[in-house]
Amino acid sequence: MDGNRENKHEPDRILILVTVLLLAIGLLMVFSASYVVADEKVGDAYYFLKRQALWTAVGLGAMYLFSRINYRKLKQLSLLILLVNFILLTLIFTGFGSELGTEARRWLTIGPVILQPSEFSKLAFVIFIAAYMSTKRMDLRNFWVSTVIPLALVGVAFLMIQFQPDMSTALIVLASAALVVVFAGIPVSRMAGLSLLALPPLAYLTVREDYRLQRLFTFIDPWADPSESGYQIIQSFYALGSGHIFGAGLGRSKQKLFYLPEPQNDFIFAVIGEELGFIGAVTVLLLYLVLIWRGFQIAYKAPDLFGSLLAAGIIFTFALQVVINVAVVTGMLPVTGINLPLVSYGGSSVLFVLCGIGILLNISKYTRDLPGMQRS
Repeated sequence: MDGNRENKHEPDRILILVTVLLLAIGLLMVFSASYVVADEKVGDAYYFLKRQALWTAVGLGAMYLFSRINYRKLKQLSLLILLVNFILLTLIFTGFGSELGTEARRWLTIGPVILQPSEFSKLAFVIFIAAYMSTKRMDLRNFWVSTVIPLALVGVAFLMIQFQPDMSTALIVLASAALVVVFAGIPVSRMAGLSLLALPPLAYLTVREDYRLQRLFTFIDPWADPSESGYQIIQSFYALGSGHIFGAGLGRSKQKLFYLPEPQNDFIFAVIGEELGFIGAVTVLLLYLVLIWRGFQIAYKAPDLFGSLLAAGIIFTFALQVVINVAVVTGMLPVTGINLPLVSYGGSSVLFVLCGIGILLNISKYTRDLPGMQRS
């Protein structure tokens, strides 16, 4: 069927609105959380804001582009996308890989461009697994073809990402791919059995690194070492606790003043809680909830299996990041390196999340009627 004739809708305007609101909040809070530190470290209070604004502009352009390209073309390109993903992950371990002031080699530096390939992996594997599981030749009864092959490919990427090391992102890539496989019709009991088999090696990868084991002990009792391993999460508690109902006021966070490490990144939700209070934090969470709800509505009403699996994988990856980040900041999970999508500082994250939202917008054009959607 001609894609133009199928296109009976404008893209989901509610999804666009919520995305723009979260991006605006992100830019505002990145500046608020970072201007003192940026001025002290690099002599430019707008350092982080300017870079985030640039990547946001690039990401919005990518979102528009993907919203215009028929999502079915991604199925045809899925193998190429997977190949590009593995090439980028491999380059991390060459001279192109960078640590950028951390002990982890997670970034590619090619001229003036700095990218984090693991962020691309989240989207690349959702596209590939959705395409693979929606082929007409797929036999769900064939255990090797329907389950082992796709998850084995994800397993290779998992190892490449976790050896950077970036265990938390590797787990998100694995979990998102597994969910798409389950959504495609693989029995939950089969996936549960594979998950049990995966627990021992995952446990080994966790305890073999001292810092990961220390994070587990810190999660149990952060006050046992308040000046070292427990320092970051304790400062997060102080920030959230001092925000009360209405917050200390925009720009008035005390914990961002060299107490909370890198407040514009993974712990930006703590600064939101301190400056905007319980009301501001809940408002942000409600915006995320609306975005996630619209994403799953698009997945449910997509016109074909590929679109449904693709939308479900994209929005599940997004939702998982939100849940993990907020759980870490509030002390419900051990500290990880997962940022808050669309809000935390980070160019690669903003770019590829917006690419995913652009794909969702394109799928929304072909869905059955969604609440609040207008015909074109």
